[in-house]
Amino acid sequence: MAVGLSGLPQMYPVAGIKLATVEAGIKYQNRKDLVMIDICPQSSVAGVFTTNRYCAAPVIVSKEHLANGCVRAFLINTGSANAGTGSEGLAQARNCCVNLAATMDYLAEEVMPFSTGVIGELLPMEKMVSAISEACNSLCEDGWNDAANGIMTTDTVPKGTSEKIVIDGKEITITGISKGAGMIKPNMATMLAFVATDANVSQALLQKWLVEIADQTFNKVTVDGDTSTNDSCMLIATGKSGIDEILPGTEAAEIFYNALKKVFTILSQAIIRDGEGATKFITLDINGAVTKEDAEAVAYAIAESPLVKTAMFAGDPNWGRLLATIGRAKADVIDVEKISLYLGDVCLVKDGEPDAEYTEEKGQKEMAKEEITVTVDLGIGSEKSTVWTCDFSYDYIKINAEYRS
Repeated sequence: MAVGLSGLPQMYPVAGIKLATVEAGIKYQNRKDLVMIDICPQSSVAGVFTTNRYCAAPVIVSKEHLANGCVRAFLINTGSANAGTGSEGLAQARNCCVNLAATMDYLAEEVMPFSTGVIGELLPMEKMVSAISEACNSLCEDGWNDAANGIMTTDTVPKGTSEKIVIDGKEITITGISKGAGMIKPNMATMLAFVATDANVSQALLQKWLVEIADQTFNKVTVDGDTSTNDSCMLIATGKSGIDEILPGTEAAEIFYNALKKVFTILSQAIIRDGEGATKFITLDINGAVTKEDAEAVAYAIAESPLVKTAMFAGDPNWGRLLATIGRAKADVIDVEKISLYLGDVCLVKDGEPDAEYTEEKGQKEMAKEEITVTVDLGIGSEKSTVWTCDFSYDYIKINAEYRS
């Protein structure tokens, strides 16, 4: 069950955005599995994509179409990743764009396809074509809830958030959805995410901010260390709020940037909270490193250690596993005599030595919590990094044994 997630909040419509979610029957029966997001003209669209070199056909096509500079629609299907499908899969991704464009009187190059599901399986094109037609005729502004449900695969809950802010006396809306529960590892993106705002932001600035914020949020989560073939994160600014263009270095830019980062943080953390089989949400704060890269190396070593993750599931304050993992991290500079380690506010190790006041009872009390913070102070610098992860439970094995990725 997802840790600390209880369903979607109120999802505010975004002026200039319409959505439709329909049933194509790709993999799931009696479930809507095809989502269309329609984007008004003159919108700015930014995107970041998987770094997996075996990227899926829709990722290849979407990157090409985004580079053209005009995007009018996203098409998202679940059930088939259309990855590892060769030239035929690439042709299918392009054909989906052609079919949607023909119905909406757009250019095929103005449509971006996205897929998630089983790798190595082609799309059932007859079902896709029929569902695309239905989606084009079912668009509405108030469709974010259905869309959040429609993009799910092994997710147990839909993931979304929505914010309203005021700039220069006018209201701006930011609404977004994400999906992902396994095969989650940064450098991305880490899954699928679609965020839209009615703010007026240039494409260049939107892309810059997306890269920065994704690096601080979606690229700081890991469930299992696997990077998907289909990861994509998209950000749309329709400019329909009526405010002037947001320019860098202004108060408006600061307000908007912080709100955008909040939305991305919620969406990225939701993926960890719903990690496959997760029972614990874990924050790893690494401080006192010589370089940011060293801090991240320690964070990811801990976040992806099966021994640490299973101890977290068991509620076992086995801090020896944490120390061993820190010691093998691919950090250039580590001085074991300077390391301090904490579970919540409980000190386990101080300057490389077991803390004299630590007791097993204190450690167990922290480990019994659903949300755990592990703090490592390397004690040799000023750089830091924060990464979010989850535990490994019996259900992680069960889910991945029963579901073909």
